[in-house]
Amino acid sequence: MSGLIPEIEARRANRALSEKKVPSEVVGRIMTAATYAPSCFNNQSWRFLVVLNEDGLTKIHAALPDANYWVKKASMVVVVATRLDLGCQLNDRRDYALFDCGLATENLVLQAVKEGLYAHPIAGFNPLAVKEKFNIPEDFIVITLVAVGYPGDDTFLNEKHRQLEHGQRIRKPETEVIGYNAWEFSDSE
Repeated sequence: MSGLIPEIEARRANRALSEKKVPSEVVGRIMTAATYAPSCFNNQSWRFLVVLNEDGLTKIHAALPDANYWVKKASMVVVVATRLDLGCQLNDRRDYALFDCGLATENLVLQAVKEGLYAHPIAGFNPLAVKEKFNIPEDFIVITLVAVGYPGDDTFLNEKHRQLEHGQRIRKPETEVIGYNAWEFSDSE
């Protein structure tokens, strides 16, 4: 779609990662971009654990289900965590720490795309194992892992993932997710 920021248009949930290391200056820009995200009352409730070394990546790999085998090619994985009291806790269950971390993660992803990298947040991992292996305190929530790496060869992907890698981007019709002036969504019935 013409007129979108190029990194938004280019971003995909790619899995064909190279094992090529991400240079430290690139890692620095990606992580600084994450910290420039807005947050409620500027609390900056995000905590990022950037895992780059072999020992740390092995710990991450041990927390992955078989379906996320492709993450093992990533030379960088970012653990995104928060504690709810680090952000605004507002009425009607609005724990802004989670929202703030989402904004910061999107900044991270878009900067990675700008740097020529893939950045793929995943929900499929064992958060308790990640907390245990990295001594993350119990009261923190490990929200997501972001696999980061240069584009690589897709031959190691299974057939389903290879098709997703090269398939058309699938989005819900905007009429299902955007309303104007009235709440008229079919899933609210």
